Amino acid sequence: MVELQGTLVLLILKTLARGPNHGFGIALHIQGASDGLLRVEEGSLYPALHRLERDKLVSAEWKVTGNKRRARYYKLTPAGRKWLAKAEDSWDAMSKGVGRVMRFA
Repeated sequence: MVELQGTLVLLILKTLARGPNHGFGIALHIQGASDGLLRVEEGSLYPALHRLERDKLVSAEWKVTGNKRRARYYKLTPAGRKWLAKAEDSWDAMSKGVGRVMRFA
């Protein structure tokens, strides 16, 4: 089952499935893709990225951004892709369950 903290991990990994990105880019994508409904604050995002790197679900390297700033770019590892696939299945099942409760409550 996907837990609340797992939800942030799911959003980060799903974003990185599109390709490597830096932390600010990840946060912008989540906010934009959710039409502004979801905002990921730095205090949650960067500790989560560090845990994902420690757990080898993402790898990271320093690069220069388009505006000539150094940023740490994160990308999914094979283990991260595997985790993401399982988490998406769990999320789909949980979403269906919540939908059923909302219809019959």
